[in-house]
Amino acid sequence: MSEAKKIAVVTGAGTGVGRAAALALMDAGFTVVLAGRRLDKLEETAKLGPAGKSLCVSADMTNPGSIAALFAKVSETYGRLDVLFNNAGMGAPPVNFEDLSLEQWQAVVNTNLTGPFLCTQHAFRIMKDQSPRGGRIINNGSISAHAPRPFSAAYTSTKHAITGLTRASNLDGRAYDIAVGQVDIGNAATPMTDRMVAGPGVMQPDGTMKHEPRMDAKAVGDAVAYMAGLPLDANVLFMTVMATKMPFVGRG
Repeated sequence: MSEAKKIAVVTGAGTGVGRAAALALMDAGFTVVLAGRRLDKLEETAKLGPAGKSLCVSADMTNPGSIAALFAKVSETYGRLDVLFNNAGMGAPPVNFEDLSLEQWQAVVNTNLTGPFLCTQHAFRIMKDQSPRGGRIINNGSISAHAPRPFSAAYTSTKHAITGLTRASNLDGRAYDIAVGQVDIGNAATPMTDRMVAGPGVMQPDGTMKHEPRMDAKAVGDAVAYMAGLPLDANVLFMTVMATKMPFVGRG
C-alpha cells in the first residue's frame, strides 16, 4: 500500500516532537490523525502541513474513554490504521526523591505508560483485523530509557518501562504482522527542553547547573517517518536520535 493511502495516529501532536513527527509523516504522504488535549495546538500543526492530510481529534491520554473514542474515530473515518506514534508524555517537578508525591508519580505513569499501553491495545485490535493486515507502532522512549537525570524518578521509570512495552508488544505483534519499535530522543529543541538553554540550565550529576546543546526536532520527525515508511518485514527495534554534543556518552 502506498503512503498516500496510509493512516497514522500521532499522540501529543500539538507541540514539539509530536508536531515534528506529524509534519514529517504528512510530508511523506501519510494522512495523520493529530491527537492531543489542546485542539488549538492541533489545528496549528494541521495548518503547517499539506492541506487535507490531517484530522484533529481532542484526546486525553490519561482518560481510557477518551483514548477509546480516538481509535473509534479513526476506524469510523478511515477504516484502518497503519502507524501509531505513542509520543505524548510529561515529567514531574524536579524534587528530592523522597518528596515526590504519589499523585505526581501517578500522573506521569498514567500519561507516559498506561496511555501508550491502552493506545497499543486499540491499535492491535484494528491492525490485526484489517486488510491488508498489520501495521507499525513507534514508541517515544528517551535517553532516560538508558540513563536518568537527577530528580527524575517518575519520568525515568516510565521510559524504562516503555522499553519493556516495546519489546513485549513487538513479540506479541509478530503473529499479526505488527512491527513495534522505539525512538530514544536526547535534547530535541522543543518547549519541554527550553530550560536547557535558559537561565542556569539543567542540573548535572555532580549538582552543577549547565546549559546543554540541543538539536532541531525535525531530525526526530524525519527518523519517525523513516521508521514508518519501512515495509512490514523490516523493523527498527531501537533508534537513538540525540544532540551530538549532549552529555550522555562518556563521563558527561
